[in-house]
Amino acid sequence: MSYQSEYLLAKNNPTQYWQEQAKLIDWFQAPTNILSQDQDDFYHWYADGSLNTSYLALDYHVKQGRGEQTALIYDSPVTNTKEKYSYAELTVLVAKFADVLAKQGVTKGDRVLIYMPMIPQAAIAMLATARLGAIHSVVFGGFAPHELAVRIDDATPKVVVTASCGVEIEKVIAYKPMIDKAFEDAIHKPDTCIVYQRDLVKADLLPNRDIDWQQAMINATEHEPVPVLGKDPLYILYTSGTTGKPKGVVRENGGHAIAMKYSMDINYGVKPGDVFWAASDVGWVVGHSYIVYGPLISGCATVLYEGKPIKTPDAGAFWRVCEEYNVNVLFSAPTAFRAIRKEDPHGNELSKYNLPSLKRLYLAGERLDPATYHWLNDITHLPVIDHWWQTETGWPIAGIPVGLDTMEPKEGSAGVATPGYQIEILDPDGVPVNKGESGYIAIKLPLPPGCLPTIWNDPERFKVGYLNSFPGYYVTGDGGYIDKDDYLFIMGRTDDVINVAGHRLSTGEMEEVISNHKDVAECAVVGIKCKLKGQVPLALIVLKNGCEQTTEVHKVLKELIRDQIGAIASLKEVLTIDRLPKTRSGKILRKVMRQMIDGEEVQVPSTIDDMSILDELKISFRVLT
Repeated sequence: MSYQSEYLLAKNNPTQYWQEQAKLIDWFQAPTNILSQDQDDFYHWYADGSLNTSYLALDYHVKQGRGEQTALIYDSPVTNTKEKYSYAELTVLVAKFADVLAKQGVTKGDRVLIYMPMIPQAAIAMLATARLGAIHSVVFGGFAPHELAVRIDDATPKVVVTASCGVEIEKVIAYKPMIDKAFEDAIHKPDTCIVYQRDLVKADLLPNRDIDWQQAMINATEHEPVPVLGKDPLYILYTSGTTGKPKGVVRENGGHAIAMKYSMDINYGVKPGDVFWAASDVGWVVGHSYIVYGPLISGCATVLYEGKPIKTPDAGAFWRVCEEYNVNVLFSAPTAFRAIRKEDPHGNELSKYNLPSLKRLYLAGERLDPATYHWLNDITHLPVIDHWWQTETGWPIAGIPVGLDTMEPKEGSAGVATPGYQIEILDPDGVPVNKGESGYIAIKLPLPPGCLPTIWNDPERFKVGYLNSFPGYYVTGDGGYIDKDDYLFIMGRTDDVINVAGHRLSTGEMEEVISNHKDVAECAVVGIKCKLKGQVPLALIVLKNGCEQTTEVHKVLKELIRDQIGAIASLKEVLTIDRLPKTRSGKILRKVMRQMIDGEEVQVPSTIDDMSILDELKISFRVLT
């Protein structure tokens, strides 16, 4: 089938199209209710089908005779560890850890919060939770206790699973003190904390609450997969929201399994036995979709890498992994390759490795800048494919469908719409614009399988945040245009969520932290351009009367952000100014400040309260830059 025919089939009769795609996986009981709506008019795919995602990722392949095939490759340059797990071996470990969870009272529908570094046990915990029909919520292992407590209170997990430590290049970070502080701060108190003890640090366990992972596994037996319905949640994954409160994106078992298998075929063009490496973290959506579930459901070997693109030990780290494990497809964020380019601009490290197996490079999570695109093309001579999706969708909205057609990437474009996504560019009134014209990027409902059906415990927020702006559409929060060849170009966010090295962070959340400082009268945080990370946060503060500007205040604010949100949100700079530019209604003009700092054409709204403040800001920003 060609791309165009597949796209039109999905567009003109989505129910029939996705009924056919349901054959991609092995259901316990095939669905008859392909597309339905609930009392809130939210859409659900395969609601009455019966399946188990852990079974699809593991047991199914063992039953197909591929039990000895490699399922998971663990490579950790920071601990000098390399391990391989076959599908048969991984199935046993997951089944036994499911038994460990079950003995702590975890049953279908319960939540398990996972706070882990990039080690095999993170994937095992996810798959074991899914095996029980429970719902996992993975929290990135770098988030501070406050962020962890917020997610504990929202997901109300019965059990928390963690490790004794994580490793950042040469720095060992003890996790247990952060877990203990989060337990202390959270209103909801989980029953149990299961700790995987790493050799680098041994955590102190609290009696009557904490359990040693290794000890618990000794007497564990293999738990069978629990059947769930297609509409039952598989996981909750929190993404930053504009209010500062994280949004719990829900993923349902049925649609997710189909989307994973479909996207691995269509978007990435991989087959069973291929080696797929998503160089990300299990705490982010890429890790969920394309480190754990997508490759395993598709019968691939997946690489779980505990390291960095540079300094572990050098800028050849990615190429070494690709050669050593015969990686066929490598997927990472542009930030990673910008870091490699900065360390190794001429590709000297790449020349040390032989990469005949590597077929394509995929980039997502932030805009792929032309310099990085051309550099990768020049040094690898491989297809460099930018594609675009979100935590909310869980799989690519747009890209190059290599599994269907031979289409060439376009510089600066995220590709064409993946079949199932009806992308439209709308004007402020919700009217579709002409090709080449910019506007709001929206997707016509229903969203295809695998996308979020709602926000955890907050359906109203789902409506307000995504559906109400343009009835009949899901609003992505991005702006852009579609060219005459149907290629999509993303121009940037339309809200106050910034993208730091592929990680979405809320500026509203940072402002809340900064405004709590006793000397700060008001503040604004904006994302400004960074050659390495795409965007970095800049804080603009107005001090209270009588408070003097000091470097100590700036230092404290940076430490507050690091402590309360995490190192990934570290402030580039804090700038003290006399006043913030605002509209007459009191809205802070963040976009204007961002444009001024980035050297863009400034679009000054007619509602600005005082034009003279912009001249004052220019002087401050000139000093900053």
